[in-house]
Amino acid sequence: MADKQTAKKVSIALSGMTCASCVSHVEEALRKVVGVSQVSVNLATEKALVEYNSAVVRVGNLVKAVDDSGYRAVREHITLEIRGMSCASCVAHIRDALVKLDGVLSANVNLATEQASVEYVGDAVSLEDMRRAVEGAGYQFLGTVGEERSEEAVEEDVRRTEEAWNRFKYSLIPGSIIMVLMALHYMTPVSIPFYVLFTLVLGFPVVFILGWPTQRSAVKAFRNLRPNMDSLIALGSAPPYVMGIAGLWFPYVTFVEMATWIMIFHLLGRYLEVKSKGRASQAIKRLLTLGAKNARVLRDAEEVEVPISQVEVGDVMIVRPGEKIPTDGEVIEGESAIDESMATGESLPVEKKPRDEVIGATVNGRGLLKVRATRIGKDSFLSQVVKLVEQCQGSKIPIQEWADRITGYMVPTVIGYSLLTFALWMFFPGFFVGFIERFDFLPWVNPDLPRFVLAILATVAVLVISCPCALGLATPTALMVGSGLGAERGVLIRKGEAIQTMKEVRAIILDKTGTLTKGKPEVTDIVSFGAHSEERLLYYAASLEIGSEHPLGEAIVKKARNLGIKLDEPRSFEAVTGTGVKGVVDGIEVLVGKPEMLGDGGLEPEMQERLRELQEQAKTVMTVVADKSVLGVIAVADSLKEGTAEAIRELQRLGLKTIMLTGDNRSTAEAIAREIGIDEIYAEVLPGQKVEMVNRAQQEYGMVAMVGDGINDAPAIMASNVGIAVGTGTDIAIEAGDIILVRGEISGIVSAIRLSKATFRKIKQGYFWAWFYNGTAVPIAGLGLLHPMIGALAMALSSFTVTMNAIRLKKTRI
Repeated sequence: MADKQTAKKVSIALSGMTCASCVSHVEEALRKVVGVSQVSVNLATEKALVEYNSAVVRVGNLVKAVDDSGYRAVREHITLEIRGMSCASCVAHIRDALVKLDGVLSANVNLATEQASVEYVGDAVSLEDMRRAVEGAGYQFLGTVGEERSEEAVEEDVRRTEEAWNRFKYSLIPGSIIMVLMALHYMTPVSIPFYVLFTLVLGFPVVFILGWPTQRSAVKAFRNLRPNMDSLIALGSAPPYVMGIAGLWFPYVTFVEMATWIMIFHLLGRYLEVKSKGRASQAIKRLLTLGAKNARVLRDAEEVEVPISQVEVGDVMIVRPGEKIPTDGEVIEGESAIDESMATGESLPVEKKPRDEVIGATVNGRGLLKVRATRIGKDSFLSQVVKLVEQCQGSKIPIQEWADRITGYMVPTVIGYSLLTFALWMFFPGFFVGFIERFDFLPWVNPDLPRFVLAILATVAVLVISCPCALGLATPTALMVGSGLGAERGVLIRKGEAIQTMKEVRAIILDKTGTLTKGKPEVTDIVSFGAHSEERLLYYAASLEIGSEHPLGEAIVKKARNLGIKLDEPRSFEAVTGTGVKGVVDGIEVLVGKPEMLGDGGLEPEMQERLRELQEQAKTVMTVVADKSVLGVIAVADSLKEGTAEAIRELQRLGLKTIMLTGDNRSTAEAIAREIGIDEIYAEVLPGQKVEMVNRAQQEYGMVAMVGDGINDAPAIMASNVGIAVGTGTDIAIEAGDIILVRGEISGIVSAIRLSKATFRKIKQGYFWAWFYNGTAVPIAGLGLLHPMIGALAMALSSFTVTMNAIRLKKTRI
């Protein structure tokens, strides 16, 4: 029985229910959960009200029961802004604090962005609960990341960088004076009176004022029994400083100079880390500042300038040459060339005319445009890109989950090892002194120091040289740089785990329509027979097809208009079932349709040969007859995208088996495959069979990537190991793809694969350096071969090195 404290109610939003039978299924699934006392599911509101004992069952168990029953419990997502994290241990502490909340299903904490992405059940846990959990763990809760972002994020980074720089800069003043006094006092005959007092006075502001954020963080961490990186620095600076006070009365070596410079090097490391993290996130900051601030719109037939937040869907915007397009829209008047490099990575301007889509924040090159706003605010292309990039940066890849589990134990392990180091030096001084005597050529190694001093030096060196933050930064910084680089090149990584999975992919399936081809039929060949001209042939065919809504007819009309041929409206128009269309154009009866409509003797042998050639090229051929005379044939095909063959060859060079998926018959599919050099074809595939084809490829090749439009191919994309969705224009809100290509060009697939592999390579390099550094530096420090000040400097440079290595991704050619 649940008491008043453990008896709880929760309302869970559901999706997938269609009838009363669904209600009973969900209720039955929830009642089976141990600890549930009462369940009521409402089909109209699509909600389940559950009473349960929180001491026995958690909301996560209820969500799993709903999902396992074949329906879906609706989750909510929120991103929290958190400050005060210093290493991977902090990441683990915050994640554990959030996941302990009943109703939080998962939490991914990112050290580089200082954000936590939380998945939760809205009715079970509130933002206030999350705030209390974060602050209870000893960190600062700044609120949530809203849908609308602005320059505030950039300004905050600038402020934090300046603050870190000022703390380091001001610490150098007393630190430098201490260094000069130490040199005079110990290396010259000059004996400075009140030397210890001077160093204590000069060191205090460095260790306890400029270093106060570190000391405060350490105190909170110790209070919560969750020590972090700051705890190690605090142990390496505060106790040696306090021990130095004894030097006022007892003549022994003080550690105030060491404590001061440990904090100075730590402040240097903090500055380098903040600055390099800022550089790593430059891409998303650029995106945040790209949008136009104002727009000129037509209101009551007058041109009015308004803030971008006041633009509404349907507003007509006036965009002059050289100005940014305020938000996504459709050109209704004017022609121009638009610089879309910020969105697609395409360096050449793109020609735009009425009815074409334009992307907000792109730059109008020449010509006045009138654009009707179609997407605003959070629905705009730019907001979607920022959201997808942040979504990627907030995700965790498998290698990071493993590293975070290990680094969660790192700080306690280092503290334990430092205590063991002190004990071993005190109990076995002969062994350690004999060892370091072999290295007395190092200026900081002095075997003649008292045993207690040597033990303290080795202990503090162990504390300050370890660098768990390097481990915590290896993945987030590489993901940050990689996702930002991709966004600038038109490759949006939606799920971070795709970066790790991509390196295992052995085959790539490409849906033909819309991926390899443009998805729209185009006239490819015009073949006139006898004395008839191509222009006359196209005139009759296009004039007849003016009223047609068939894609082939529209392609013929478009071709004629592009060539400047003046067309006439047909006097009559009739569809001939299964063969084509007929009507009267300029007083002449015209037929356009399949060659079969002419019968066996309708075409001369040479005409039939030409017809066969076109059909073997997977083209749809239509004969044109005017006044009972065969004028010629028009071939129409869904044209391949530019650079398709080159991209297929590059995919093969990358070691991937290329497979084309199409509903076309095998002979048509084979003709296309020969043209572009694809390895294998899955032909005559019905839409419902695409998932089956993906499974077949996985059984044959292992890991498989699937490329499609993200809408018609959504089930197949989700069934693959890595889904790549081809976006079109401003529509990139595609839920199915792990990776989204903005431009829709096949070359983007190559870019996506190169980017994924380059990013994961940087992640591995970061982890190697961090583990190598910690695995070698900590034992060496314990043996007494590294002075604590050298250890503190090495620690400061370690995380900086990992971050800068990730930043080198920007130079990768994808």
